[in-house]
Amino acid sequence: MNKIVNWINLFTDKTGSLVSYISVILVVLIAIDVVLRYLFSWTSSANQELEWHLFAALFLLGAAYTLRHDKHVRVDLFYSRFSIKTKAWINLLGTLIFLMPFCWAVLYTSVPFVIDAWNINESSPEPGGLPHRFLVKSTIPISAILLSLQGVAITLDNLSTILNPTAS
Repeated sequence: MNKIVNWINLFTDKTGSLVSYISVILVVLIAIDVVLRYLFSWTSSANQELEWHLFAALFLLGAAYTLRHDKHVRVDLFYSRFSIKTKAWINLLGTLIFLMPFCWAVLYTSVPFVIDAWNINESSPEPGGLPHRFLVKSTIPISAILLSLQGVAITLDNLSTILNPTAS
């Protein structure tokens, strides 16, 4: 069980490291966009769309990494006071009741949407917009798969904690 969890965590960490470069590209692109807009009164639909596409990819593809490192926003009124086993139960139930069904629903509803985008070679409707919009739409089901994989790791890890007689 630990081998599976370790493999998924390593995969998520590698994916997160790759995705982190999108933020650097996004910052540079936005800075260039601001300079061009305010100093030269020049704007581009393609630039703005690329910013949105990169932000979407960063957000969607970085979600599993954020989950793996427990950095999503959490209202922690009582959780910090619970025992390790109680936290494991809460995390296990939250993953099984909320995360996994959410991932399944996103995957189930996004795949036909993405297939349609690929079939019509979807691009931007804006004049001067970006081609290949289907690529950014593909990050939706990929994100659901990455989150599901991390959900499996969280489930197995919490089961291990719950079943461990020495965990308190």
